[in-house]
Amino acid sequence: MPGQPSPIETMPNQILGTIHTVLHGRAQPYRHMDGRPGGLSAIAKQAVSGPVRATALGLEGDEQGDLRVHGGPDKAIHHYAREHYEAWRAELGELPVLAAPPAFGENFSSTGVTESDICLGDQVRAGTCLLEVSQSRQPCWKLNVRLGVADMALRVQRSGRTGWYYRVLKPGMVQAGDELQLMARPHPEWPLSRVIHLLYTDVLNLADLRALSKLPLPASWEKLVGRRLDSHSLENWDRRTLG
Repeated sequence: MPGQPSPIETMPNQILGTIHTVLHGRAQPYRHMDGRPGGLSAIAKQAVSGPVRATALGLEGDEQGDLRVHGGPDKAIHHYAREHYEAWRAELGELPVLAAPPAFGENFSSTGVTESDICLGDQVRAGTCLLEVSQSRQPCWKLNVRLGVADMALRVQRSGRTGWYYRVLKPGMVQAGDELQLMARPHPEWPLSRVIHLLYTDVLNLADLRALSKLPLPASWEKLVGRRLDSHSLENWDRRTLG
C-alpha cells in the first residue's frame, strides 16, 4: 500500500455493516503454549441473547484479564469482521475454533465492514450507543494459544486482519442485528488498513508517522509513534507476540 491512499468516500448516514453477534466473557486463568501461567483472559467469550448495555468501560458482563494492556475507555469494545474467518480457514484449515466467533475474542462480529472501510476516529451509531474508532488491535500472544498456532499474533498483524477497538461516547443498548451507521468521519485519509500498514509493514515511514502523530491518538500510541520518530528504530514485538 505505497503512498497516501485516496480518502474514503463518505455518504450521509452511511450504513457500514450489520452486527451479526454480540459477545462477552469472564476472565479465566490462561496459559502460554508451553504451559507457563499467563494470568487471566476473557478471550473465550459467549454470544449474548438480546440487548446488552455498552458503557464507557465496555459491555456489561465483559471482563479483561490484564487491565494494563486490555480494556479501559480506549479499548472498551473489540470489533472483528466475520468476513475474515473464511480467509483464516483457507490459510489454517478447518480449525474448530474458526467455526464461529469469537475465535479472536471479539465483542462485535459483523458483516459489511473491514479495516479498509472504516477510519481512525470514525463515530458510529450501533443500537442506541455512539461509538468512536480509537485504534486497531495490536495482536498479542494469547491468539497463539487460542488458535493453537505458534505465530498467530504475527500472522494477524501481517495480514492486516487485526480488528479494532471503540470508545463509547454515548452509553446505550446494542444487540445482534443492529446496523452500524456512520455519523462522523474526521479523518477519511486514515482508513485502518493504512494505520495497520504503517504499524507493521512500512514501519519507519517517518512522513506518515509524523502525520499520524498529529491525530488524537490513545496515550499508548502517542508513545509508540513518538519513540519511532525519536529513535528512527522499531520497538521489539517479542513480548507482545510471543509472551
